[in-house]
Amino acid sequence: MVTTDTVPAAGEAARAVLLVEDDPALSAYLASSLRDAGYAVQTAHDRPQAIKVLAAPHAPALMLLDLGLPPHPSTMTEGLALLDDALRLAPGSKVIVLTGQDEEAAAFQAVRRGAFDFLVKPVALSTIYAALRRAELFARQDSLLSQGGEARLQLTARLHDGPKEAAANAEEQLLRRVLAATGYNVAETGRRLGLAREHVYYYLNKYGIQRPQ
Repeated sequence: MVTTDTVPAAGEAARAVLLVEDDPALSAYLASSLRDAGYAVQTAHDRPQAIKVLAAPHAPALMLLDLGLPPHPSTMTEGLALLDDALRLAPGSKVIVLTGQDEEAAAFQAVRRGAFDFLVKPVALSTIYAALRRAELFARQDSLLSQGGEARLQLTARLHDGPKEAAANAEEQLLRRVLAATGYNVAETGRRLGLAREHVYYYLNKYGIQRPQ
């Protein structure tokens, strides 16, 4: 459920948003409201549809994700799996999670997996817009970091696995981020990371990374 509130001026935001919501009426309402506010909106009603959007070139930088998705809309299983998919396929994306389920459990899992923000239904449109504006700000700063040859990584590490496992997670995330930024161009990825092509292929094989189809 979303409640109506103040809408920002049209054209205030122009970044692409992927809206994942299985309720057709709510999805249509949110998509229309976001487009009126100047967002370019793509919609998906389940995990497979969303993955197609995320795997395409130039995936949306922002994502609104309802955790209750089919075939198990009464649980968070599909939504959390899609959150993992999103940060794997489009590692620079900012995912804003919405849920009407167990708030504490959902917030814990969303934060653990790397969600940018967490909103509880019912939520006002103004709250959604504010979350999107924050996400846009961070996305812009990430872009500036990338232009300067830097990347901001976000990791959740199990302490008992030790620093070696955390380092491997950081290594994989960095590789995925640069691959996504270069459109999976191995030569350009190697140039940005200071690696020879064969070393890039080594890491692709090590982490089982394939170019999205």
